[in-house]
Amino acid sequence: MNTQHLAFGHFEFIAENGCLLRDDRPVAIGARGASLLAVLLSAQGAVVSKSALMDAVWPGLAVEESNLSVQIAALRKLLGPALDGSEWIVTVPRVGYRFAAPVESRTDGADGDRHGGARSIPAIAVLPFENLGSDAERQYLADGIADDLIMALARFRWFRVASRGASFTRRNGSRDPQSVALDLGVDFLVDGTIRYSGDRIRISVHLADTAKGATVWSEHYDLQLAELFAVQDAIAERIAAAVEPELLLRHGLPVAPHTGNITAWDLVRQGTFQFHKVTRPTHRLARGFFREAAELDPMLPEAQIWRARVNAGLIAYGWTENPGADGKEGLDAALRAIYLDARNPYSHYALAIVSAYTDRADQAILAAERSIELGPSFALGHLVLGMARLFSGDAAGARKPLAHGLELNPHDPQNGVWFSLLMLALFFSGDVEGALDTGRRALKARPDWPALLRLQACCHAAAGHRQQAHRFATAASDLPETAGDALGPLRDGNREWATRLNELLRVADL
Repeated sequence: MNTQHLAFGHFEFIAENGCLLRDDRPVAIGARGASLLAVLLSAQGAVVSKSALMDAVWPGLAVEESNLSVQIAALRKLLGPALDGSEWIVTVPRVGYRFAAPVESRTDGADGDRHGGARSIPAIAVLPFENLGSDAERQYLADGIADDLIMALARFRWFRVASRGASFTRRNGSRDPQSVALDLGVDFLVDGTIRYSGDRIRISVHLADTAKGATVWSEHYDLQLAELFAVQDAIAERIAAAVEPELLLRHGLPVAPHTGNITAWDLVRQGTFQFHKVTRPTHRLARGFFREAAELDPMLPEAQIWRARVNAGLIAYGWTENPGADGKEGLDAALRAIYLDARNPYSHYALAIVSAYTDRADQAILAAERSIELGPSFALGHLVLGMARLFSGDAAGARKPLAHGLELNPHDPQNGVWFSLLMLALFFSGDVEGALDTGRRALKARPDWPALLRLQACCHAAAGHRQQAHRFATAASDLPETAGDALGPLRDGNREWATRLNELLRVADL
């Protein structure tokens, strides 16, 4: 994959991810500032109208022109004066703005970008920690430590953090650093072990630079289990500091401290362990753990985040007898999570996913956008943004965030839903061949999910491939229905689309 870099003065702007560098060091620029800069730089000195800039920064929204003036002023302040003391951005009265300095454009390949100079966002993966004790039932705790490190690192906006699903596919595979790094597309790997002795625990953590084949940092901690909270935050900060020393000095984002309630934290870890099995009984069991943790410690944001997510899952897969009550519980939990930890992208993702399944697509879009502002490489934020746009009827607008989210999150075992949504976004925006190609990728991840097979049957039927359509429809009928297809809001809000899919299924069934 190629990445476009736009250079001016001491600055370099990476158009793909909105990363701004000054003398090869990241500069903290907000999502709206990045959108403005991208449009102005791409114009190569031409005047960009105010309306074009507002459409780029606030797509589909009616906002006052004064908002644009505020964002331009903030961007000018961030960039400072040009090399000759003039302004980088010039106002063209009654028309718009233009970028006054020469802009050099170049394109780097992915390998050159990562290894030739490694000047873009560093990518990092946290592998599952190995449980060295004889108590196999405590594996959830080892997984929980890795989960917490992934969430903590995701809050540093200058990291691209591999998703949990991508990292955890390596649990039983090769741990050769270069092989894992190539597979996951990362520059740094974190792994570790835990060992229990009575009420004490030893955690060993190792950070490797895969390109250099060298250890960057390693440490071990002997502590009481209740001391684990503070150590996890310290580990996340040490990893961040080792990868980009200036990060904590100039752009560090403090992680929310744990509240110190070891029992509640342990309940959340047990719940997430069950949640990722994605079955009706394990989702219900997980919700019980999250509810108990939230009651025991109302100040623990993770309990609220996961309580929101599991209720959304129960609704999405049709595993609820009372979607109204479960939706309300999920919304209440998500809002509580934001109150407790407003700078955590997972808090806003929780609100977005629950909103998407409670007929609040507009709210879901806003929450998803906020999660991306807090973590531009946060895959779930991009995915839920695409979902919300699709549910609202915007198939074309759903394509890019869904594709980007899957690019960031290629191995998650729950990607069946996201692939299905991307297939539908492509299909209903007129790209049947693209939908079929996405379906082939999807079936590699979830070959046993009837919902995916039916969507593939619909796409083949639309393309006139009658025999292939019938083959996929038959295969879907031969499989047990273990979960719903999570497409209820799409059908309810887009009746014409639902009718079209039903017609195509009838064609596929011959």
